[in-house]
Formats: sequence, structure tokens, C-alpha cells
Amino acid sequence: MIIREIQEKDNEQVESLIRTCLIEFGADKPGCAWSDPNLGCFYQVYRGEKSKYWVVEENGKIVAGCGIGPLLGTEDVCELQKMYSLKEARGSGIAKKLLNLSLEFAREHYKKCYLETFDNMEAAKRFYEKNGFLRLEKPLVETEHYACDVWYIKEL
Repeated sequence: MIIREIQEKDNEQVESLIRTCLIEFGADKPGCAWSDPNLGCFYQVYRGEKSKYWVVEENGKIVAGCGIGPLLGTEDVCELQKMYSLKEARGSGIAKKLLNLSLEFAREHYKKCYLETFDNMEAAKRFYEKNGFLRLEKPLVETEHYACDVWYIKEL
């Protein structure tokens, strides 16, 4: 498995990866990544100075991805965005590598990292907590992901 920055040719596979994971967890509904109009054009979205998206490729297939972008309505806070992996990549340690790479980039531009997820994503919640994210009682700001019901923050 190799980790690299997203390329334009990856857009379709990344959208498929995310939709597959959302279906698995019953999150194929409005108010979350499912209805994100940018889902199929991440290469274009993550081209800004303070944004980046990485993919994990195995034998030509994108099996995981994760991004960092600004959290609109805040200063010095980024958002860990669209961190998903297919079942076949889970438990391989690749998520930890992706997270470390993302947070290393985030530290260059931000002071805190925020994320939103779902309560039924038990393994993801344990992963974030194990990696220093603190659970919040409510969203830091109102985002288009109003269906998410768990929020975390981490000092960088």
C-alpha cells in the first residue's frame, strides 16, 4: 500500500470509496458526505494552500483516503475530512499513517483540528480518542453535515 496525494484520475474511485463506506454505516442520507456536491471532484477541491487530500492505493485501487481543509467560520481550525477506508484496509495500520500525515500538514497551517462523525462508527470513535481527539458536546460550528451526531477536537 502506498500513500500519496490525490490525483485527478482518483476522483471517481474516491467517490466510490466514500459512498461504499457510507452505505455500510447507514449514512447514505442527506446532511453528511453522501450529499456533498464536491464528492466527485476532490482533486480540484483540495488544491488550496491550506487543504490537502491523500489516498491509499493498493494494486491500482484506492482503498482509503483522508483530507485536511479549513473549517469555515473559524480561525486557525482545520477539519479532518472524508477519512474512510474499505474493509480490506482496516486493521492494517494505514489509518494511523494517514492520520499522522494529515495532522503533520495541519500543524503547518492551523492550531486545532476538528472532525464530525456518527455515533454508530464505534471503531472510528475509538481510533480518534486513542489519537488524542477530545469529544465535544455539540458541533464547534454549524456545517452542512447536520446529520453527524459526534464531534471531536484536537490541539495541534
